[in-house]
Amino acid sequence: MTSVLAPPPQGSGLKPVPGVPGIPYIGSTLAVMRDPIGMARKRYEQYGPVAWGWLLGQRTVTVQGPEAAQVVLVNRDKAFANGPAWSYFIGPFFNRGIMLLDFEEHLHHRRIMQEAFTRPRLQSYMEAMAPGIVKGVEAWRPGDGFKVYDHVKQLTLDLAVDVFMGVELDDAERDRINGAFIDAVRAGTAYVRFPVPGLRWHRGLKARKVLEEFFYRHLPDKRRRGGDDLFAALCQAETDDGQRFTDEDVVNHMIFALMAAHDTTTITMTTMAYYLAKHPEWQERLREESLALGKAQPGYDDLDHFTGIDMVMKESLRMVAPVPALPRKVVKDTSILGFHIPAGSLVVVPMLSNHHMAEWWPDPDRFDPERFSPERREDRVHKFAWAPFGGGAHKCIGMYFAGMQVKTILHQVLQRYRWSVPERYEWPLDTTSLPSPKDGLPVRLERLEQSA
Repeated sequence: MTSVLAPPPQGSGLKPVPGVPGIPYIGSTLAVMRDPIGMARKRYEQYGPVAWGWLLGQRTVTVQGPEAAQVVLVNRDKAFANGPAWSYFIGPFFNRGIMLLDFEEHLHHRRIMQEAFTRPRLQSYMEAMAPGIVKGVEAWRPGDGFKVYDHVKQLTLDLAVDVFMGVELDDAERDRINGAFIDAVRAGTAYVRFPVPGLRWHRGLKARKVLEEFFYRHLPDKRRRGGDDLFAALCQAETDDGQRFTDEDVVNHMIFALMAAHDTTTITMTTMAYYLAKHPEWQERLREESLALGKAQPGYDDLDHFTGIDMVMKESLRMVAPVPALPRKVVKDTSILGFHIPAGSLVVVPMLSNHHMAEWWPDPDRFDPERFSPERREDRVHKFAWAPFGGGAHKCIGMYFAGMQVKTILHQVLQRYRWSVPERYEWPLDTTSLPSPKDGLPVRLERLEQSA
């Protein structure tokens, strides 16, 4: 039975937000996690772009489509706060990361952090990554059942450790840190949101302690010695008026940045690998593009040469947004597309399903990288039609690093291997947390003759 979230103020001319609350606290949580795109389409057909229901224990307003996304993400009247929303999901595990700060404090931290993502810094990260990428990709063993997700995740974590932290780790320590990040990320969508031993929330809290201990242990040496890695950059970064990060700030930002850098990139590259296996004509096209560069290792300026990789990357980000939903807490009464949104509400912008809306994307469930070709540019139908990196003040600060890393890794893979999946294979995508294949995406990996 349809009910309204809250009656709008008399004389405001605003409409109440409709929805079906379902079971209190649980609502449509399980259905949304199982089939986020299908549920979004059903909700849109019933109620339009703005609707509410219970989700993970909160009254949640879901706003669909780029026009609603623009209102929330641009946030002109500062009614939507990032911190309280994300803190509910990941706050205990990624405390005071850049995404969990708001307004003036967020701007202050972002200005300092921006110094770690300048073009010279990106070039130095790329140079530092190059040997690790070659070593990691070269170590892959061809054959059936090669799990792309597992191998890419290990590679991106290794690169994040090397390039972001500049710290030597043995295999046991790498596994410990990787496990901590996995537990911290998965804890955000726990059903039981208090520390019951053995359950997600409890494992996430333990993981946060592991990560804090690790970074605080290495921080004094990093302050003293510096370096070309992100850890050193955050220790040294300062604004024109001399403002710098505290030790606590550096640790918080490192934990968040390392998670963001290797988790989202892993999802993007795994999605690309899946569709390139399903569409071998595109895989061959990208391989020819990489070989045509004539360089084993591209320079920073060579990345513009990879126009095919760029289109496939953008289409893969559309098909599977690594961060499937962007939550915001409403800090004062406001409106979205003529609907009254009361203070205290949680608003969610579902990027995963927004990227599959038929009224904005022709044949939205079809993999079609040419959408992003200069001739078509379907993403330009609206500024927020394609927004995998978010938008507004909180647009992903590492988006250029991510693109650089994806292109650099894929260039090495394309030159060495060909991969495929059985004709009828469809990956089982787990959408209970950040999207990932339940089976690790097993492929048949073959080494190319010229790279043998």
